[in-house]
Amino acid sequence: MTTRKPLHTFHIPVMGLAYTIDSPIRVAKYGISSVISIMDDELIEKMNAFYSKKFDLPYQEITQKIHDYRAERITSYLNLVDKIVKEKFENFKTELSESKSALENYIAMLPNKSAIKAGLQNLMEDGFAFKENIKNYLEKNLYPGDIDVNIMTKLDKDNFIKEEQLPIIFNDAHAALRGFVNSTLESSVVLSAGMNPRLYSYFESFSAFFPDANNALKKKITLKVSDFRSAMIQGNFLAKKGLWVSEYRIESGLNCGGHAFATEGYLLGPILEEFKQKKEQLIQSAHELMVKALGQKEMHVPEQPLDLKITVQGGVGTAEEHDFLLDHYEVDSVGWGSPFLLVPEATSVDKHTRDLLAGAKEDDLYLSHISPLGIPFNTLRGTTNEKLKLKRIEESKAGSSCPKRFLALSKEYDAKGICTSSKKYQDLKLEELLLQKDILPAEIFEKKKNSITEKACLCVGLANASYLENDIKIKGQAQGVIICPGPNMAYFDKEVSLLKMVQHIYGNASVLTVTNRPNLFVKELKMYLDYLKNEITAVTEEITVGQIKKWNSFKNNLLQGIGYYEDLFSTTPFFESTKNEIFSQFDCYKTELNEIEIPELKLA
Repeated sequence: MTTRKPLHTFHIPVMGLAYTIDSPIRVAKYGISSVISIMDDELIEKMNAFYSKKFDLPYQEITQKIHDYRAERITSYLNLVDKIVKEKFENFKTELSESKSALENYIAMLPNKSAIKAGLQNLMEDGFAFKENIKNYLEKNLYPGDIDVNIMTKLDKDNFIKEEQLPIIFNDAHAALRGFVNSTLESSVVLSAGMNPRLYSYFESFSAFFPDANNALKKKITLKVSDFRSAMIQGNFLAKKGLWVSEYRIESGLNCGGHAFATEGYLLGPILEEFKQKKEQLIQSAHELMVKALGQKEMHVPEQPLDLKITVQGGVGTAEEHDFLLDHYEVDSVGWGSPFLLVPEATSVDKHTRDLLAGAKEDDLYLSHISPLGIPFNTLRGTTNEKLKLKRIEESKAGSSCPKRFLALSKEYDAKGICTSSKKYQDLKLEELLLQKDILPAEIFEKKKNSITEKACLCVGLANASYLENDIKIKGQAQGVIICPGPNMAYFDKEVSLLKMVQHIYGNASVLTVTNRPNLFVKELKMYLDYLKNEITAVTEEITVGQIKKWNSFKNNLLQGIGYYEDLFSTTPFFESTKNEIFSQFDCYKTELNEIEIPELKLA
């Protein structure tokens, strides 16, 4: 089985609910792969109506009265995206064969080492009598970028009709998976936010995830992971069911957008090194388990392991960093997320929020506790959502009306689940807290009150940008926009074209005007250092043995990580112009780390 080599060495990861909702329609014709979130079926239905009208295609509304409406909406939209992308791609090939300037622009967008770029440049030199040659060459060598989809495995709430709980297959993530499987797409589902054994087992229900007689997979599985151990556990779990993980997408624990899943002080470099050294182990282990499982199921068994890609994302900002990750760690692709929020041709962002992103400095981007999932969440100060939320708190009306309920996962007060950002939940919590007002120190009372009211309605806030950008009416309580860029956003300060951003990635132009941007590994180290300090100072209850053990391990892992980087940077030919500064920063953070005093257990 031959696998076609991607045209580009980068991909656009999923961002929020809305920011990449239509990215394939915008960029896939150029061979750029991107990921659509399929968690919000309401937004998906609205986008289906919008694009059907825009491209003059038939549209049939799928209301909540229709059986399995969530999966049906997702299938319908993905089919529409697939159809539009294929059509745009065919038109693009025609344009390239007929317009020299369009072809020159496209060549300028391809990686410098690309064989296709070299092939097109050679044909260009033949003069403009090459129309037929170009047409044939494009037909053989060009194909659109992948239209991948993302499911957050934790967003798998039970669903009800009145008081009757529906079967598990109608849970949110289960229905989303079914929606993808039933679509015409031949691409990957990117699973994020950790392992959901029940959802993983549901994959077995679909033949599209098993290899056919030619060892091809119609639908593939990509796992977003933050360390090797997690990849091995999840990959083997799926392999025991006869399922193959086609890609491990490694993401920095903290230097990324959206939810941040901090590792135990393991830094990106050492994590990537482990994947590089143990890739064969990962492949062989999964292959052996898969072969056994497929044999037991009496299904086709591939003799050789299927293809496995290792990709990485989180905080990459220069062509040198991009090339280093490809060259040194031998990854297959590098994810560029946040910078693309400033590219209107690639992502769906309203003008006000895009301007806010362009003006954002380091202090404006922070790791917040606004997510109802209780997981740290990278966000931006000054958003319209933040202003509206603070106004409601001031008026003693904290909390959201919770119209979508995707995060209604707390069973504390209701078996059906309530979202911790909802007014219903926050009213109950504030009532309980009020009973303790006289016995709690004022500072602790305010801290606890803030931890209740700071939760934000992500379901609405992360979807609104698309509504605003496309002039789609927003119903219900005003929530404004929540945006979730990574800290790397601070160093990109203006709206740029798609061509310019891609040339920046490949080192043929620069969109950076700042001179103080730290190396991505240095930046991540600093974030982990700050994270450890905050973890220690944020404790209000009595410190436990477990916490002390965890903090010591975290600190030691960071120190080992610095040692690894010092060895690495002293031998790599990359980063020559900034090496002295990088070493100086490592020294500085090592000193700071050694000065952190881990509390000791006080014995009675």
